[in-house]
Amino acid sequence: MSEIKSPIASPPKANSFSLKTDRKSMISENIEDALDEYSEEPVFIAVAGGTASGKTTICQSVISYLKNHQIVSPTQRVCLLSQDSFYRNLTPEESERALRQDFNFDSPDAFDFRLMHQIILDIKARKPVKIPVYDFSTNSRKTDEFILIEKADVIILEGILVLYDEEILPLMSMKLFVDCDSDIRLARRIRRDIKERGRSVESVLTQYLKFVKPAYDDLILPTKRWADLIIQNGSSFKVAVRLICAQIRLVLQQRLLRSESPAPVHRSPPLMLG
Repeated sequence: MSEIKSPIASPPKANSFSLKTDRKSMISENIEDALDEYSEEPVFIAVAGGTASGKTTICQSVISYLKNHQIVSPTQRVCLLSQDSFYRNLTPEESERALRQDFNFDSPDAFDFRLMHQIILDIKARKPVKIPVYDFSTNSRKTDEFILIEKADVIILEGILVLYDEEILPLMSMKLFVDCDSDIRLARRIRRDIKERGRSVESVLTQYLKFVKPAYDDLILPTKRWADLIIQNGSSFKVAVRLICAQIRLVLQQRLLRSESPAPVHRSPPLMLG
């Protein structure tokens, strides 16, 4: 197994709802840079955070807002891509350990980052891709099932370590981190794993204390440094969704105007909040 290294020494402090203003990381600036270099590629939004922090809820709300407010047209497709799809197949020995709740699924080594990176590149190149479907009951990918993405204009990539890999990070147009109180995350995880993955309370707690919490403190939380937008403890949820969608609207409008006229497009000044 490869050595696991923390991406940074320590995370910065953040307000309840904040935009980082050091380095060139304002959301508007970041997306405009992406526009200049990748004007016809899909928009990629990374949503990171700890287990059961509310990442999927944020993503689903963004998708609903985009459609309900007609930010995306009927011909444009928005896709949600979960990092869970890129868990790698375990070896027989690792599968035995997983059955004993002794395998760390929150480690970077549990993911196939190389496959995830290649699929992102293929989507950016407008190539059809097949996304694996991971079966948590067998700890392996399903051999007869996959998700086909033939075309996408907006891709929302969510997962605990989507801001970890140094090759994937620069491919994102916008980077978010959903921060949440650890007690709330634990309660949500217990409910989810019992209902969706058939696990007992004892097994969930054992795994959380041995693997999940240390991985969050040492590996996941430090990636908050790379986020353009931080949503903490579920605060300002609706504001965050509107802000994200406003930036997606900007990108799509810029592309439309560029396709209709070669003249330079006026850009709004960077949006600052908090």
